[in-house]
Amino acid sequence: MPELNGQPEPEEVLPAGDAQDSENAQERESAQDAPAANALEDELAALKDKHLRLLAEYDNFRKRSQREREALFGEIKADTVKKLLPVLDNLERACAAPCTDTAYAQGVEMTLKQCLELLAGLGVKPINAEGGQFDPNLHNAVMHVEDAEFPESTVVQVLQRGYTIGDKVLRHAMVKVAN
Repeated sequence: MPELNGQPEPEEVLPAGDAQDSENAQERESAQDAPAANALEDELAALKDKHLRLLAEYDNFRKRSQREREALFGEIKADTVKKLLPVLDNLERACAAPCTDTAYAQGVEMTLKQCLELLAGLGVKPINAEGGQFDPNLHNAVMHVEDAEFPESTVVQVLQRGYTIGDKVLRHAMVKVAN
């Protein structure tokens, strides 16, 4: 306690009633602030929840968009390859046709081989059907033949080769089936 002129400074003493009143006033203020603080905490929790939901929704949108892009790419690739299949068929027919010019025949065969390699690089595979069991998911039976040499529902001849890309059938193989 500091001293003035050798005498201690008097302490400020509040009457007993005044001290209790100030404590009560503080309690009243804190009681009034509690609902406001709770309301602020509730609002903060609601905003945090809204923010987290918005982030999750954006993440789902981003993933869905990526899946749609990948699916669209696959569909476009399949559609483009479908349009090239008649050209491939014509190259196969040209290779099968008799030709007296060996250089010309070799050029057509090389072109066909290059096209098949290109399609294989894209994931396109021919459907191997001849001699196998008829499968309506892969084959299109356009002719039936009675032949005791082959078991029933056996593919006797492939009239037009079919192709798949992944698990999807681009074109069914047109086949002749034994009954």
